[in-house]
Amino acid sequence: MRRIVLGSAALLPLLLAGCSSGGERSGVTAPASSATAATIAPAMAAAAYVAAASSIDWFEIQAAQLALQRSRDPANRALAQRTLSAHEGTSAQLSLAGRRLNLLPTPVLDPEHRAMLAALKAAPDFDRTYREQQKLLHREGVALHGGYARRGTSPTLRPVAKNAEDVMRRNQETLRR
Repeated sequence: MRRIVLGSAALLPLLLAGCSSGGERSGVTAPASSATAATIAPAMAAAAYVAAASSIDWFEIQAAQLALQRSRDPANRALAQRTLSAHEGTSAQLSLAGRRLNLLPTPVLDPEHRAMLAALKAAPDFDRTYREQQKLLHREGVALHGGYARRGTSPTLRPVAKNAEDVMRRNQETLRR
């Protein structure tokens, strides 16, 4: 089976199009707005979507595992448990659909997510940093998955994207409480 791996450098400008240096705080970076991303990339290719979605899933899984170890806030621990379960599920769905397209997701973080994870690991106020990163990442994820569910090039991946968008929207609601 042939593996297609898209360099995250090609994806990063799309995800960071709406970022400004003022949006960075404690290793938290602002993702691109959905309007900006939609203007730049109305129909994302399947390989680009798989790379971006797998980076989000992998970050969420690692951040949740870290939160379960380090968080002192019961709400963050509960969020981390839900997030871990949800993203293990979306990751499995992405893998199954990706195999049908010969596009296997990889456990590789793009540079933005790698920096966020490093900042989370080093955060003096872990709980605040975790929560802020989750808010930003869920906005990024809703934009990515929602955009692909509506305009993606692969009919096989669009339902996976829709499910992932729903998962991230539910977690966004939890974060608003």
